[in-house]
Amino acid sequence: MSSDRRTGEQTIPADFPAAPLTLEGYSILHQLFRVRRSAWRALDDAAREALLNDAAKLFDEMSRREDGETALFSALGHKGDLMLVHFRRGFDQLKDAELAVARLALSDYLEPATSYLSVIEIGLYEATVALYQKLIEKGIGPRSPEWKAEIDAELVRQREKISPRLFPRIPNRPYLCFYPMDKKRDGADNWYRLPIAKRQHLMHEHGMVGRRFAGEVTQIISGSIGFDDWEWGVDLFADDPIVFKKLVYEMRFDEASASYAKFGPFYVGLRIDPARLSEIFAV
Repeated sequence: MSSDRRTGEQTIPADFPAAPLTLEGYSILHQLFRVRRSAWRALDDAAREALLNDAAKLFDEMSRREDGETALFSALGHKGDLMLVHFRRGFDQLKDAELAVARLALSDYLEPATSYLSVIEIGLYEATVALYQKLIEKGIGPRSPEWKAEIDAELVRQREKISPRLFPRIPNRPYLCFYPMDKKRDGADNWYRLPIAKRQHLMHEHGMVGRRFAGEVTQIISGSIGFDDWEWGVDLFADDPIVFKKLVYEMRFDEASASYAKFGPFYVGLRIDPARLSEIFAV
């Protein structure tokens, strides 16, 4: 093994993988649309009603899926009008959902504003650092058969413990805040140059802030490295939208965010039942 990375009492050899172990669950596609209101207003009432009924039927079926569903949100602000959030087992199923929406006659009156592709991700920083310490004690180095067996066994253990978090229902709460984010790679503020034990410590502190809002907000983190323009997506679901402001504001002060986080645009929506789709298209 090569030279060490040191953080406090932790010592991780430099040839150990820098990325933490992760577990992946549902694939997620966010779609945001603007209503083409000029064209929509040109239709008569009967035509509009027929289009909305067909779309509401599809969205209702999607919302009742047992193995990955779709939720509808009425987006606030100029960024869009209708936000769809699809949870599916894989990218093939996401594409099916995307094409089903595109095939709706209503889609002629929807202009895509943006989209975001990601996969539910649980980062195992603490488990990774603990496992690395055990492997060091056993004298097991990276990429050996013994290493692979230990890693595979740990992933199985972790998956058994947290499987429900990988394949959740979309939280049935009335407000959604979604935003993408990166970790900085700017000069001295380079997250990817930090030793893994240091990153584990910072993420632990970051997570403790979130735990103070347990019960008030449901958070789903998804990984998008290699899938979209940012590295992670964050979905926050709550009964009171003010909690979004309080949570994000408080998290800005912990070191993982203050020194190393970059935030993308924020999208906020109100959850709607498919039967109320017409409210978004009111003329």
